[in-house]
Amino acid sequence: MIVPVVLAGGVGSRLWPLSRALLPKQFVRFPRQQGSLFQDTLSRLEGLDNLSKPLVVCNADHRFLVAEQLRLLGQDRSTILLEPVGRNTAAAVAMAALVARQRYDDPVILILPADHVIENISAFHAAIAAAENLARQQLLVTFGIVPDLPETAYGYIEQGPALEGKTAFKVLRFVEKPDLDTAQSYLASGNYFWNSGMFMFTASRYLKELKQYAPDIYASCAAAFAAIEAGDDFEQIPAELFASCRSESIDYAVMEKTDSAAVVPLDAGWNDLGAWDAIWKVQDKDGDGNVISGDVLSVEVVNSYIQSQSRLVAAVGMEDVVIVETADAVLVANKAKVQAVKQIVEQLEAAKRSESINHTLVNRPWGSYESLALGDGYQVKHIVVNPGASLSLQLHHHRAEHWTVIKGAGLIRCDDKEFTLNANESTFIPLGSKHRLSNPGAETVELIEVQIGDYLGEDDIVRFEDIYGRAE
Repeated sequence: MIVPVVLAGGVGSRLWPLSRALLPKQFVRFPRQQGSLFQDTLSRLEGLDNLSKPLVVCNADHRFLVAEQLRLLGQDRSTILLEPVGRNTAAAVAMAALVARQRYDDPVILILPADHVIENISAFHAAIAAAENLARQQLLVTFGIVPDLPETAYGYIEQGPALEGKTAFKVLRFVEKPDLDTAQSYLASGNYFWNSGMFMFTASRYLKELKQYAPDIYASCAAAFAAIEAGDDFEQIPAELFASCRSESIDYAVMEKTDSAAVVPLDAGWNDLGAWDAIWKVQDKDGDGNVISGDVLSVEVVNSYIQSQSRLVAAVGMEDVVIVETADAVLVANKAKVQAVKQIVEQLEAAKRSESINHTLVNRPWGSYESLALGDGYQVKHIVVNPGASLSLQLHHHRAEHWTVIKGAGLIRCDDKEFTLNANESTFIPLGSKHRLSNPGAETVELIEVQIGDYLGEDDIVRFEDIYGRAE
């Protein structure tokens, strides 16, 4: 049995403004993709034998995003393990290994970050087959990307003696991200691979190595595992126990210390989409070297990435730039400097601005809402409620709401009244009233909500009942 473990807890701040805290890059569908990066990570496993349902490790804030994207793939019986806080990959893999060992005795686990692109699926499957054989021999296998340029943004792996007829090698050492001269020497030698962050080993072997080389991380994860709160849809890692765990990558905690590391070469059109220049690199380009999507007009623009989501973007006389437009933000960057986009996100976070957290369109387990207008004492939203879904029974201390249904028929509860609101009908929700909107029908319900009050933040909600487990 092979258990795919998908690590989906990253933030992806270098791909702002498309990637945000509540909708990070792994759950975004970029132009010309079949699905999100997370969905593509799972889809490329199709055709492998002896594969269990995936085990997904993600941030608790993204649990409904993960559940919905799994449902769309027909993988809705998968295990979703919720991290209350991020503690890097050593702990995330440990929690997954503990769950997998309990559920499947001692399986081989395949560790896959949720934000990679791999173009050659057959080569990827062949590498997995080679790695599985080594993992069953109790080796800790990593996948080394065959480099095609002297990349300075990746760590490297130096190969040692050959294994399995040169389909794999012992790992001689891991090295940090090099400067350009060093990267060029690595490429010229032919003895180095990029460190992909993908791994394969048995659950028990990884836990044994972790216990030896990072016993404090192992102890914290074992304690958290013993107290996991198992629900119907999610498994919640206890916050206090997991928060005490030291944050460290699997590379530092285990792989750089063990004498049982092996590397399987992978030459399959891999990219980790860490920043906008990587998005440009993997997309098909026009005759001027541009990747353009959305409502865009350009004159004398070359080797650039331009994406528009909500309005016309016009560019003139640009070279090697990235322009990304969303409903509430526009990024303009030199393509060679896009790693610094993370610093913009840090400024947004320091200023407590919402543009680092969510888009104007926000997904919820019951549907979505989009902010259309916001001013002094008012906000206007477009709300979509999926068939069979329901908002929580709630009240607000600081705002009243006016609802007008524009599509479908919603079931409204307001204090002790319950009634159906059809298209082109309106109702008023007074401040302090317990209320709920449900959709018992087979089509979506859409409404316009006008909020009036002295505070309009999303945290002005007191939940009494909630089918998604969010009630206080």
